[in-house]
Amino acid sequence: MIADLGFFALVIAFGVSIYAAVAAWYGNRVDEPRWVESGRNAVILVFPLVALSAGTIIMSLLNNDFSIEYVWRVSSIDMPTYLKVTSLWGGQAGSLLFWNLLLALFAAVVMMRKWRVDREFMPYVIIVISMTQVFFLGISAFIENPFTRMTVIPPDGNGLNPLLRHPGMIIHPPMLYLGFVGFVIPYSFAMAALLTNKLDDRWIRTTRRWTLVAWLFLSLGLILGGRWAYDVLGWGGYWAWDPVENASLMPWLAGTAFLHSVMIQEKRNMFKMWNMFLIVMTYCLVILGTFVVRSGVISSVHSFAQSAIGPFFFAFIVIMFLFSAYWMTKRREDLATENQINSFLSREAAFLYNNFLIMAILAVVFLFTYYPIFSELFTGEKGFVGAPVYEQATAPLFAALLLLMGVAPLTMWYKTSAKRLEMSLLWPAVATTVIVGVIFALGIRYWAALLGMWIVIFSLILTLIEFWKGTRARMKRGENVLTAYGHLLSRNRRRYGGYWIHIGVLVMAFGIIGTEVFQQQTQLNLQNGESLTMGNYEMVFNGVERFPGPDDLLITEADVDVFYNGRFVKNLNPRTELYTRTGQPMTIPAARSTISEDFYVLLVNWEPTSSTEATFRVYVNPLINWVWAGGLIFVIGTLIAAWPDPRKEKVAEAKRERMALGVGD
Repeated sequence: MIADLGFFALVIAFGVSIYAAVAAWYGNRVDEPRWVESGRNAVILVFPLVALSAGTIIMSLLNNDFSIEYVWRVSSIDMPTYLKVTSLWGGQAGSLLFWNLLLALFAAVVMMRKWRVDREFMPYVIIVISMTQVFFLGISAFIENPFTRMTVIPPDGNGLNPLLRHPGMIIHPPMLYLGFVGFVIPYSFAMAALLTNKLDDRWIRTTRRWTLVAWLFLSLGLILGGRWAYDVLGWGGYWAWDPVENASLMPWLAGTAFLHSVMIQEKRNMFKMWNMFLIVMTYCLVILGTFVVRSGVISSVHSFAQSAIGPFFFAFIVIMFLFSAYWMTKRREDLATENQINSFLSREAAFLYNNFLIMAILAVVFLFTYYPIFSELFTGEKGFVGAPVYEQATAPLFAALLLLMGVAPLTMWYKTSAKRLEMSLLWPAVATTVIVGVIFALGIRYWAALLGMWIVIFSLILTLIEFWKGTRARMKRGENVLTAYGHLLSRNRRRYGGYWIHIGVLVMAFGIIGTEVFQQQTQLNLQNGESLTMGNYEMVFNGVERFPGPDDLLITEADVDVFYNGRFVKNLNPRTELYTRTGQPMTIPAARSTISEDFYVLLVNWEPTSSTEATFRVYVNPLINWVWAGGLIFVIGTLIAAWPDPRKEKVAEAKRERMALGVGD
């Protein structure tokens, strides 16, 4: 009965979404606002309907209703309550329903906003959002139905994939999906601007916070995914250029380029076509990323399974891309740039260079990620590109991007004096060279690492100088340093929040250089009592114990002592877990962590027949924790940049109203 209620709510939501699009289209066509308002109300109604559908799945999970195939597939009687709830996104059908729930929530919030200024956008925003919602609801209701019944009701469930029981995976998918879904909103307004031919920056200002919030959630999803991979997958690191990692990275890259580029349109009324292209690309990459995760089209540890949804996703992406391309072509004259770049040494040019570098990285990642498909299509064999190829291709581009991150804030609008820029860069460059020289004297000889450190330190110094210049200017008014800095941050959150984001990226980059360049690893068989030496570390193997764990887990846990320079520092227990119900294994590393490095241990193999011997893989990961610290700074910076300022909100709304009335600035 509960399952039937959930399914009917899903089907009704599908019908209501179709009605919303049709009502908005008809109301706009016949100039009847009541029909548009009806479509708006229908979009709002979709959320409680989808929430009811998702709620019935959660209730079925909590009640162990194994008559529903999805409940049987992702849960079991012994699973804790919190895992049963999060199992909503633990499988393909449930995760797509969760996608629908988040989109319905975002759409309802957008519909409940004040539309006095942007009323002419409303019909088209409703249509575009509803088109997306109709597609995903159709997938959930008719192809990947989470309410499909079992012909024979089993006594217990299959249980959740053990890889998905980590706290990071409980939080990671919602963050990623919030980022994915959030970018639907600026895309919808962009299409509304195209369709109404209102191609000033009003749609950008209206959706700026939506874009930042979507970008923040997508960033959080990537960071949490990296942490999950480090803690669970046994890769020895946080990133392996896995297809689904890349599927999330690509819309983040496109969204990053968009966030930077729209500033130029707001300031100089430039890059209109480019900004449209970027938001369309971001939207299409969001849909494509969801397709990659759910279809299993590319081999990945994340992909759930091959399914029938692939052709539908592909068709929808093609339709929406062609729809967007048609209107961009139709409005190409109105999207033409009204102003030109006056100098290659200007703020506008710096943002353009930034975009080119990001797009180059995106192109490399896209090509290598989908290389298996391209190679199979043209050669009949499925080839793959390994992590070293990605790193060799993208490292110079990332290095140039980090360098530009420090230099760009020094440029001026319209034109920058080359002599002034040179003087601004001279002393930071000298200071950076001295610091790197000290690093060289301390024994670091690898030229790529030294170059990378030079770029990171140089850009960091330039960014900190920007903070100091702004704070010092306020201190001249009589404010103390803390008050001056606080006022600086609160009065220009977008700018200085952006600088904090840059600092977070630079700290992460420093950690990445340390980990990628100086990581040490080895694999060795040890007998009880034997030791392994790596650098300043010594690891002594004490033995292995195998015992049953909760919820049908068979745990094999090693006991090792870690010594640093002959001094005992920590006892570690790396382990493997076998989910006996499905035969799925999981490797859980153990690490001794400091601010400078991790000593990271994996239990690779142990056989009860030779109980005194085990195989370990051991890593020393220098500066790995700087990656997580940089991620935290990054998130804080984004929150600062996105935090609303009531005074500026009123000014921005007044400007949008004047533009809507054709008054101008």
